[in-house]
Amino acid sequence: MYRLATQSAPHSWRPGRKVDHGHRSSNEPSCRFVENNRQSEPSKHLTDLRVVPVQRHPCQALRAANKISSCYSQRKARPSTTPFSAVVLGSGKKPRPRHQDLIEGISQIRLASLKSFWSDAGSFPAEEDIEYWWELWLSSENEPEVASLFQADAQSLGITVATEKLRFPERMVVLARASANQLKSIPNLFEHLAEVRLAKLLSSELLELPAVDQAEYIDEALERITVAVPASPSVCHLDTGVNRAHPLLQQSIDENHVLTVNPSWSASDRVGHGTEMAGIALYGCLTEVLNQTHVISLSHRIESVKIMGLGTTSDPALWGAMTQQAANRIAIASPENNCRSFCLTVTAQARDEGYPSSWSAAIDQSAAAMDEESSHRLFIISAGNLSIEQRREYPDRNFVEGIEDPGQSWNAITVGGYTEKQSIRQSGLEEWERLAVGGSLSPASRTSRIWEDKSWPIKPEIVMEAGNMLRNPTTGDADFADDLSLLTTRLDHNGSLLTTTGDTSAAAALASRFAARLWAEYPRLWPETIRALIVHSATWTEAMHQMVQGTSRETLLRTFGYGVPNFDSASRSANHSATMIIESQIQPFVKTTARVKTKDMHFHRLPWPSEVLADLGEAEVRLKITLSYFIQPSPGRRGWTKKHRYQSHGLRFDVKRPADTDEEFRKRLTASAREEDEGYQSDRDDRKWVMGRNLRCKGSVHSDTWIGTAADLAAANLVAVVPVTGWWKERPHLGYHDSETRYALIISIETDDVQTDLYTPIENAIAISTII
Repeated sequence: MYRLATQSAPHSWRPGRKVDHGHRSSNEPSCRFVENNRQSEPSKHLTDLRVVPVQRHPCQALRAANKISSCYSQRKARPSTTPFSAVVLGSGKKPRPRHQDLIEGISQIRLASLKSFWSDAGSFPAEEDIEYWWELWLSSENEPEVASLFQADAQSLGITVATEKLRFPERMVVLARASANQLKSIPNLFEHLAEVRLAKLLSSELLELPAVDQAEYIDEALERITVAVPASPSVCHLDTGVNRAHPLLQQSIDENHVLTVNPSWSASDRVGHGTEMAGIALYGCLTEVLNQTHVISLSHRIESVKIMGLGTTSDPALWGAMTQQAANRIAIASPENNCRSFCLTVTAQARDEGYPSSWSAAIDQSAAAMDEESSHRLFIISAGNLSIEQRREYPDRNFVEGIEDPGQSWNAITVGGYTEKQSIRQSGLEEWERLAVGGSLSPASRTSRIWEDKSWPIKPEIVMEAGNMLRNPTTGDADFADDLSLLTTRLDHNGSLLTTTGDTSAAAALASRFAARLWAEYPRLWPETIRALIVHSATWTEAMHQMVQGTSRETLLRTFGYGVPNFDSASRSANHSATMIIESQIQPFVKTTARVKTKDMHFHRLPWPSEVLADLGEAEVRLKITLSYFIQPSPGRRGWTKKHRYQSHGLRFDVKRPADTDEEFRKRLTASAREEDEGYQSDRDDRKWVMGRNLRCKGSVHSDTWIGTAADLAAANLVAVVPVTGWWKERPHLGYHDSETRYALIISIETDDVQTDLYTPIENAIAISTII
């Protein structure tokens, strides 16, 4: 794949490397200049300056130095009869210009002052004449336009200043490329400087390093990395294989867990794609790993079952069988691991428009463990990508190119792409335009907006970082830039260890990593529950809302799913935001002498902190509920009239209304279950739900948010899980009508008042109910 040429970057200093500056520490005295009291010619005054140590802020010394330096620069043009200081005959030293010691002293004062603002990890770079990208934090408290003033001053010295700026309260952050000696010479710098850091290295700068320097970076990182123990959760890649010999991967992949679906194949990755995805699934983008200095403790491991590669072709109709075989092979090789996410980044032509294929149905079957000999499984699938040629039409083309097979799988998490990648420091690209704004759809990502039948599941369910692209100002074509891609692992004959990647394959790998990390926190959770937590934690960015402005809520869902998941939200409650997890089993149907009918409804009494909610009164609170379960598929299309012929069963959740009694709530649910076959009709209560029950009833994961007053929520303390029809009910001759199914229910309440403690009273109520 063609990639733009990148600019060579200096690399003699690395974050975290211990260097000896040869300068005194910031705790030692700074200096000031003191003139003798002799009344003589100004030029003589300058020759008698001396340096006196004082306890003083470096900026004060710097202002004095600036003043004297300015005085000297104004007078140095005057003729002088003694242009050089005296030398010792026979010493072999060249004559030094008069006042050279003074000039060097001023320079050292400015350098010491610059170092005093250093706030980054590691030590200030020792090489004073090597150019770096610096992250400069400027005080904007008294000068709102400080960034523009700095840019003008810096560019007057030929220093490059990046166009991107960040604004925080009383601070502006800018990037400048300069040596330390150039940086300290910028006029007026110390009038506004608050902090100095090195800008994080971007992908292009790391890729331009020679192979030996890439290896050195990686060796330094390995000293800080602690790998997970063998029994840890894992990401199993169903891809082109993985080259386990890569130093960043080797200790996290057991040699017995690098397999192939065909025993005659080599397990090595001759394409490179699987090795790239393994690096992303283990570490995320490697710029984060190589730019930091603290210890990294990995909580999961990597596995691989090769399902394709160079010279390996398969009949497309058999991809479902191959995927099932691959999942079975790793389950046999590592039977003790029940916390495994399967990362599938191989996709086929998008022609089904949401209708199940043999491949997507095989994944649904494997996830639901229909053979009763295997465990339930979590599959994470990439949504598929636009071709490079199609991306010039971003974003309109993304809206009409559908999710690729098998991304329509009901039980899998399908992952689309968004991007936050905006920073570019590669030279020659100043006129190139970024295709996507930060927080919006990645140029690669497909959607399900084009699906004609909107009764099929919401796809993708989530989006993750998939990289950005640039538009060629001459041709209008889309093209890659390393700085807008994700840095990851590679292993080739040239010794290179790093490369860049992106698209929805990388997004799926990031989602698989998310799931494995979540399992490391809660290893006893079911795959259905991990899926629910990922979806539950997802939110939309402002850029996503703007991209679909003026369209329906379903358009937002079918473009971005439920948004970008947040790991902290998925794994932790906060005082003002409490999350509860319910795992249970239910028998949806029972056969009587006359017919098959609904059997069980589950009701969950919620331990709301009534007194706390009463105190909040009319304050706004949010109740979010996510229900996740796996259906068993019946994919034959002939004779289909409704989606119920594909799903074995369905489940729905509902919440008691504030004015309902418990009995009224039960009667309403019974009527709703009967209406499901014909489709829900919106009612007045739907106005308080973000999605409404018509929209949230698609697929086998349902998520919605209720927004209302704390007083109303206090009375809405009952949540129900209700079965709806499927082929278990409608095809009783198959004998599945008495089957049980599992479900995970995630419930959270949140208020904007961070001082309100919702968590503690809920925790206490749960503890009491458990004892009872």
